[in-house]
Amino acid sequence: MTDQPSSDTQRIRALNDQVRSAGPTQSAQARWLITAGVRALGDAATTAAVQAVRRFETFDANNDPHGEHDFGAFTIVGEQLFWKIDYYDHDLSAGSPDAADETLTCRVVTLLLASEY
Repeated sequence: MTDQPSSDTQRIRALNDQVRSAGPTQSAQARWLITAGVRALGDAATTAAVQAVRRFETFDANNDPHGEHDFGAFTIVGEQLFWKIDYYDHDLSAGSPDAADETLTCRVVTLLLASEY
């Protein structure tokens, strides 16, 4: 028997995939943060890293134990990078009261060097 994700988990995953695959943006529903460490790799590496996040599909039990597609890791120019999605209220002053409800949630995608974690 296979455990099926809850409808909230399915909705969170769909919203995360939508924000992640759309790429960097600043809106009420999504923000992207690219750390100084990633930017220091240079424009070409930063662009490649953003594209790697947008196309990331290597989700498994180790990096996605809750099925929300909210974390990933990859290597660019010999550097280990992470991306993660956190859920905030629209004021970015507290966590979202319901990550499955896009009207209550601003998703923040952070792209960082593993060494910055």
